[in-house]
Amino acid sequence: MSQKRTVDYLSPYPASLKSQAQALIAAGESGEHLLQKYPQAHSLSNEGQLYSYAMSLKNEHMRSSSPVSKVIYDDKIHVINNALGLHTFVSRVQGGKLKAKHEIRISTLFRRVPEEFLRMIIVHELAHLREKEHNKAFYRLCEYMEPAYHQLEFDLRLYLTHRDTHGALWD
Repeated sequence: MSQKRTVDYLSPYPASLKSQAQALIAAGESGEHLLQKYPQAHSLSNEGQLYSYAMSLKNEHMRSSSPVSKVIYDDKIHVINNALGLHTFVSRVQGGKLKAKHEIRISTLFRRVPEEFLRMIIVHELAHLREKEHNKAFYRLCEYMEPAYHQLEFDLRLYLTHRDTHGALWD
């Protein structure tokens, strides 16, 4: 008999904050809390819309960064593996030149979440164009593009925990 694998999405946070979130989830109030803050899901259902949305963020905040060739939803990305999205960099020799391509892949789980959550994930992946590691410069760049980045990341982690215990909210 297989056991459902659970992920502690809130593990990076201090114990006091973690216990408040867990109490909210245990009381069954996390869904209502999240729906009050984020009442509806975004409407970026296809990859053309997703690409346009990501490029508008990139052009607004990171105009001089490397171009992004593709932004897609990917059903092979699993949140269980601790990935919400992926930034990939592919180099190919084409003729006598080295061509580089940047791609952003977002888990299909995020087709039906609030725009704020999707924006936070795209900002995170765009920041990897300049900063490969999750260091102070990386998070400063994330905050530059999305001032509420850390709050959105926490709320997204609260939602993922809620989703594991009570189910999806915006489906």
